[in-house]
Amino acid sequence: MRETGFREFILHVLEQHFTLVQEDLGADAVLSKGGMTFTTEGWKIDGIGHLCFMRMRGFFGLMRMETAVISPTHVDAPLFNADWVKVLGNETQIVEMYDTQLQPLPAECGRVFEVLRERDADIPDVPSKGERWYDSILYPFSYHKKGKGIEDRLSTAAQDYLVSYVDQLAGMAACDEREKAAKVRAFATRLFDEGGPAVDQVVKLFGRTVGQRLIVRHMYGADGV
Repeated sequence: MRETGFREFILHVLEQHFTLVQEDLGADAVLSKGGMTFTTEGWKIDGIGHLCFMRMRGFFGLMRMETAVISPTHVDAPLFNADWVKVLGNETQIVEMYDTQLQPLPAECGRVFEVLRERDADIPDVPSKGERWYDSILYPFSYHKKGKGIEDRLSTAAQDYLVSYVDQLAGMAACDEREKAAKVRAFATRLFDEGGPAVDQVVKLFGRTVGQRLIVRHMYGADGV
């Protein structure tokens, strides 16, 4: 399912419920330097918010990464972030949801994802790298798994998380768009300012101005950048 597979799956699932309009990212759509190429696509999800899909290839294909982000600004849903990384045959699948909400998430919404996480309890978790600033808003039903030769299981988990999440989006009522967008913008801005392996690499390759645009505007759909 990898390469274009997860991208196509996301678009297919979203298009069952919503109208998508692709954005023109100009020169930011494809950025290459230092043996690494980043391909970024963005869409407006009518009545929901923003979708970004980013793919990175480096070191002659020995390192690959895919990131999908759904940033709701019209309904009061968690921020959705899925990352898949493959380096020398080792695969990591992360599906994280963050509390960027105006009101607490109903417990029944989280239970759906807890079942998916427990289904793969036998797969090792990604080792913790210490405390992170966003730990307090990271939902505990998020998924962090790592292994070798388990691409099908990791892909299935990512797909099932996405389907459950989009089903919830489709049933949510509208919220205060301005207030909700401010929560997403605050998350994206702090993520960029605090840095981290991925953000730092982007800034090192392309500079702070392009890096901020790529992360804050294109990845999370936050305006004002």
